[in-house]
Amino acid sequence: MTETLFPTLAASATSATPAASIAIDSERLWQSLMTLAQIGATDKGGVCRLALTDLDRQGRELFVQWATEAGCTVRVDAIGNIFARRAGQDASLPAVATGSHIDTQPTGGKFDGNYGVLAGLEVLRTLNDAGIRTVAPLEICVWTNEEGSRFVPVMMGSGVYASAFTLDHALTAADREGVTVADALKSIGFDGKDAASVEAGAPRFGAYFEAHIEQGPVLEDADIPLGVVTGALGQRWYDVVVTGQEAHAGPTPMGLRRDALQGATGLMQTVNNIAMNEQPNGRGTVGYVQVHPNSRNVIPGRVTFTVDFRHPDDAGLSRMDAALRKACAALGVDGRLEVTVAQTVYFPPVKFAEQLVRAVRDGAARAGLAHQDIVSGAGHDAVYVARVAPAAMIFVPCKDGISHNEIEDAKPEHLAAGCNVLLHAMLDQAGIAA
Repeated sequence: MTETLFPTLAASATSATPAASIAIDSERLWQSLMTLAQIGATDKGGVCRLALTDLDRQGRELFVQWATEAGCTVRVDAIGNIFARRAGQDASLPAVATGSHIDTQPTGGKFDGNYGVLAGLEVLRTLNDAGIRTVAPLEICVWTNEEGSRFVPVMMGSGVYASAFTLDHALTAADREGVTVADALKSIGFDGKDAASVEAGAPRFGAYFEAHIEQGPVLEDADIPLGVVTGALGQRWYDVVVTGQEAHAGPTPMGLRRDALQGATGLMQTVNNIAMNEQPNGRGTVGYVQVHPNSRNVIPGRVTFTVDFRHPDDAGLSRMDAALRKACAALGVDGRLEVTVAQTVYFPPVKFAEQLVRAVRDGAARAGLAHQDIVSGAGHDAVYVARVAPAAMIFVPCKDGISHNEIEDAKPEHLAAGCNVLLHAMLDQAGIAA
């Protein structure tokens, strides 16, 4: 058995208990997902439920209803995070928690975030059905504004919880219409009063698990139903500006041009090469390009583009940073072009708690599930929670690796497999009361 966070309880949670054979209700999990997906459903089969809108309110209220019916007490903190607690035998112990988010992209799917929340609910329902009481309390978290589609910063609720930024910074963030987070929370009735950060007195978890669709193609490509997430890629984002000189496309000879686009496209290829030199987990993306003046017969005088570097190791991120800056400096060395590069975002790589990673891995093995270690390429609430509590994640495949899209899809059997592993990982850490 995997070592628990509460060693004195280990004897009460051995494989000899009836809990070893319990399994979640796959159909109930699927129906919960489909019911929630009706709130904000789109014509193409996806979901548009932006953070802190009336549709988000409806989704939140449905979750609170379900959690209350499952015997949970519910609290809401000052950034609108929802915590549904199932009491344990020892209320003094920190909760073993799970969760994710239910806000979506404008053209989002049924599973991103929603799966993690409703997998947690299914775990609690399953324990209720089996009459199993844990020693430590269990909690489901619904984090506010993970997607960042309406309000920035992204992963807002978990970021406040972990003091990645202040509560005031989050509450004063405004959408394109000037509506602040504080106003939006009040308008939907989720402006809670509880402390929103561990630093301010919010309860610290004994362990935190997050189940999620992979949002990438690795597991499906390998035909493996479960990913044991060992950590998350660190990220560095940049704005790069290449400045030359606009000139007429006809009279200006090729050798006398100061073509900003030609220089920029070379740098863009360099971004790709830098990432290829950091395989298997280095990532390099140019996702936004703006060309000025963007006219058919004018040599471009200025190009602005973004760079997104990701790597599981901070030293690797630093190598990528140095290579980009070297290439930018080299491009401007003859004075024909000027290049500026400014870093705009830095997320350090995250290594999840080995004890919890083992619990996920062991749970998959006990269930007879093919599984592999995997690193998350995307940010998730668990990345922030990991700053203040032991955390780990469980990935299941999604069709064609597609997410943030209305056609996002996942197989019921994969969702059930991940939820069963979540169930036993949480029991492994919380202990089973005599």
